[in-house]
Amino acid sequence: MTAHAHDTTTIGTTTTAGRPARRPDAGSIRLTQRDIDGFMLAGEHYGVPSDLLAVALRVQPARLTAITARWRRAGYAATGRLGPGPAWYWLTRDGMTATGLGFPATRPSLGRLAHIRAVLAARLWLQAGEVWQQGRAWWHCERRLRADLPAAGRREHVPDAEIHWPSIDGSPYAGQVWAVEAELTPKPLERTTRIMAGLLLPLRYAHVIYLTAPAARAVVKRAAAELPPAERAQVVIRDLPPSAFTPEESS
Repeated sequence: MTAHAHDTTTIGTTTTAGRPARRPDAGSIRLTQRDIDGFMLAGEHYGVPSDLLAVALRVQPARLTAITARWRRAGYAATGRLGPGPAWYWLTRDGMTATGLGFPATRPSLGRLAHIRAVLAARLWLQAGEVWQQGRAWWHCERRLRADLPAAGRREHVPDAEIHWPSIDGSPYAGQVWAVEAELTPKPLERTTRIMAGLLLPLRYAHVIYLTAPAARAVVKRAAAELPPAERAQVVIRDLPPSAFTPEESS
């Protein structure tokens, strides 16, 4: 049998002349580093509000809409307005599986939205600093800290995050680990003092960074004042950045 020039039939595959073959990955998305960064951030922080996600990915809101639409179409993320302010994004089971983090894929709980936002805003604010970038610090999130604990130790207080400073030449904090606490509302003074003292146990943290809302600042300062002078010097109290608070108007 004589083959004709226009015959495109091959063993195991038949295509139509002039039509490109279907890609093996058709129906999925090709992930960029920006996509991966967004997935990891959402997975580590339970979920992310859209305005802070845009800051983290360094994109304008319109561009973020297109990026996250791809995530939803591929089944990696879900979105919704969970309260006042911007929409939130969180990972689906497929999205969490893709990250390899191993955390449950659940929608952020309403009671923790303000705190989740405050911790994420604190992270982005600290990471934008020159000292952070020069020291090549990295963030160890609460979810990772809890996962690292043995079952018997999971009732002890876990900070909102750790900051790890690599042992590099020229870093003023080389080899140190800091605890980070984001305080939106005041706790009882006794509890705050106990938590603070526990974080400052020998060989645990070089510094404890308290980032506070105005309502919580006085209690945190009183708790620090009750510590011995050497431990008191290890506590740093600063204001939360403005981005820690939900915008009054939805975006």
